[in-house]
Amino acid sequence: MDARNRPSSMLDVPPAGEICRMSAVELASRIRARQLSAREVATAFLDRIEAVNPEVNAIVSLRDRADILAEADAADGALAKGAAPGPLHGLPIAIKDLALTKGLKTTFGSPIFADFVPDEDDFFVERMRAAGAILIGKTNTPEFGLGSNTYNNVFGATLNAFDPALTAGGSSGGAAVALALHMVPVADGSDFGGSLRNPAAFNNVFGLRPSQGLVPAGPTNEVFHSQMGIEGPMGRNVRDMALLLDVQAGHDARSPLSLDDESSYLDRLGNAPEGGRIAWFGDLGGHLPVEPGILNLCEAGLRRFADIGFVSEPLVPEFDFEALWRAFVTLRQATSGCELKAHFDNPARRDLLKPEAIWEILGAMRLSAPQVHAASTTRSRWHATLLKLFERFDLVALPTAQVFPFPAGTNWPQEVAGRTMDSYHRWMEVSAYATLAGCPAVNVPVGFDTQGRPMGMQLIGRPRGDLAVLQAAAAYETVLPWAAGA
Repeated sequence: MDARNRPSSMLDVPPAGEICRMSAVELASRIRARQLSAREVATAFLDRIEAVNPEVNAIVSLRDRADILAEADAADGALAKGAAPGPLHGLPIAIKDLALTKGLKTTFGSPIFADFVPDEDDFFVERMRAAGAILIGKTNTPEFGLGSNTYNNVFGATLNAFDPALTAGGSSGGAAVALALHMVPVADGSDFGGSLRNPAAFNNVFGLRPSQGLVPAGPTNEVFHSQMGIEGPMGRNVRDMALLLDVQAGHDARSPLSLDDESSYLDRLGNAPEGGRIAWFGDLGGHLPVEPGILNLCEAGLRRFADIGFVSEPLVPEFDFEALWRAFVTLRQATSGCELKAHFDNPARRDLLKPEAIWEILGAMRLSAPQVHAASTTRSRWHATLLKLFERFDLVALPTAQVFPFPAGTNWPQEVAGRTMDSYHRWMEVSAYATLAGCPAVNVPVGFDTQGRPMGMQLIGRPRGDLAVLQAAAAYETVLPWAAGA
């Protein structure tokens, strides 16, 4: 299928109205200028959700319409009185259901927390509220964010924006589908092993995993060791992601590994140097099993980069990638597995955990301190390897996923390109490389296969090189021959 003739959403739903098709940047600007009211915007998106969400189950724990509109009226009233609006003033936004939202149910996709209502916000949620966002509900996620397929026993499955027979990806699957189908103007996601990038690829939208520490993590009981799970923005365009990143990013003393960053990504987005050099890792010389058609779409994306002055070079770094994967598994179990162990130790909760969670916990219980140290050492060597590459290249490119969206009833692919997968997340190994290096990585859409299934390519930049990654994605967006979203 020619990417320029990409399929529309296969869902039998009305098209998004004019308001819902506007960018978040434009909507925020029009609300500030009082050209649109927050009530008009909220009403349009709530109508869209009512029409579309029953088909895909992307938004969960939706608040009462009257309460949302009352907040919108308050936002309009504040502007009428001359209040200084924040950058997200009046925008209706749903938060991923892994993030704490004060007064709004947060389930983590787990029956253990099916009725949990936090009394505090995650730090980035706190910032989004302060910036004027109106929280309308949550976006669906797999249990505890485990697995790149969004389903759980609390809300059920979220279905792909282009074909409801297929998975949305995950764990930010609800966010990606809500974005693609114009149910929200912009969305937050989180990413440990591709949880933000993969669903963006599976639903033809953009998603940025920021540099480690750029978005402060918390509140959490473990503020120093858990470094690989990152919050970040998702959008139908790069400017919208930059708008949200401006709100999310920056140091918070409660998050000691968070970074200072006072400059606006949105304001600096257009100041990019022309072109650059891209190292194309492909399938790492055959190390990664990749479903046929994916590499071809990514290489077509690289040709679009050539049109805007980027030079691509195939390259496979000298590294033991099997050892690197084992390091990822070890460090994930040492963090996520240990964090989940309290539920396993509680007899009333153990049977409520899905098999993937138990797998992580049992793996954590078998780990020794020398194993964790060795994994951290391998990770450090990978970081040094990429730093050396970035002396010659501006970006590294890889497929965002190793498979196209698969049937929604399949928990995870057991086999990819003839190779058996030995864990529930091995089929997403390609996403581990940016995570382990602490580098920023953005998913950019690259097209559709002959069955109309979307795919993306990830661009990895230097540590703290988030602006350059966003600028490259924005330049690519100018030559993308179709619009992101559905």
